[in-house]
Amino acid sequence: MGSNRRALKILHVDPEREWGGGERQVLGLLSYLGRQGHQSHLLGHPGGLLLQEARKIGIVTFPLFVRNDLDFRPIFSLRRLIRKERYDIVHFHTKRAHALSLWLRRIYPGIRYLVTRRMDYPVRRNWYNDYLYNRQVDGVVAISQKIVDLLVQGGVRRERIRLIHSGIDPAPFQKMPAADSDRRPTVIGTAAVLEERKGHRFLLEAAALLKRRGHRLKYRFAGDGSERERLQQIVLELGLREDVEMIGFVSDIPGFLSTIDIFVLPSVYEGLGVAILEAMAAGKPVVATRVGGIPELVSDAATGLLVPPMNPQALTRAIERLISQKGLLRQLGEKGRERVLRQFTMEQMARKNEDYYYDLLQMHPEWGFHRAKEEGSRVDV
Repeated sequence: MGSNRRALKILHVDPEREWGGGERQVLGLLSYLGRQGHQSHLLGHPGGLLLQEARKIGIVTFPLFVRNDLDFRPIFSLRRLIRKERYDIVHFHTKRAHALSLWLRRIYPGIRYLVTRRMDYPVRRNWYNDYLYNRQVDGVVAISQKIVDLLVQGGVRRERIRLIHSGIDPAPFQKMPAADSDRRPTVIGTAAVLEERKGHRFLLEAAALLKRRGHRLKYRFAGDGSERERLQQIVLELGLREDVEMIGFVSDIPGFLSTIDIFVLPSVYEGLGVAILEAMAAGKPVVATRVGGIPELVSDAATGLLVPPMNPQALTRAIERLISQKGLLRQLGEKGRERVLRQFTMEQMARKNEDYYYDLLQMHPEWGFHRAKEEGSRVDV
């Protein structure tokens, strides 16, 4: 923390039960802020992994259960918590968390609200989104330029948006053993929640095409979700029972990546793609779809291969290109790793969020409750 900066008190809100790329970002941000001397509290799903992991690093946590965007039950207790703790910043990390901001403005002077937008779904231009983004929060973090563009198209004022790419901690991926594909079939891996937007079925259809063309490959799917049973049925229908292994939720991503040779993410929608960053940090060549923020990570034929979404034939051609050109496979892995280390670390992501907190607090004459208190000002609630 710079000498001219004071420590902040921040409430983070993430009510999702599932553990995904967004939750990894929140945990990384919490860890960084703690090292910088800030005090963070976390509101999260009582049965979620995020709360458990946050407690391990000494974060004060509170349970929050939100059924949907119209669930008003947590509002009164949340208002009481904010009034009691006098936070400088309240950071909403998901869409459902953001909806809570409708009831939280003007609890006391100087408090700042911001939301992180991670999904690349279009933002409808209507009164609700105008109110939610342009009035109820003081700033919006977009994790990719694609999301910035979608927000602006949806009527969010550009000056209210800060582009901050997601990042990863590269250290766990630096000392991984190299996969010896010369003595076994090449393994194609993917790690993503098993939901329709991730496009797993298109990879399965590509696997069937590759098998018909005589390629002896294996596939490992890490992740769980509502599409699991349907995907298992597709595996059987395509005759891939002996080729595809669905291993469920994986906590040891470096360990998982050490068992594969090529990483594929066939998403239909993707805000940025933390799983891609992890694969690149591990030196794995990446095949991914040209959607959302993915092209901001993967430069086609330079740090990976990009294909159109929902296109098994294109996936097939890209995988064939890699398994037939070992030199390209190694080159893409090396260049991808270099790019992550240069541009997409967790430290960079967290530091930029911290900078944004201070910028928001300095936007108006009040500089947060704690600053006012330090300067002897009276704050009425």
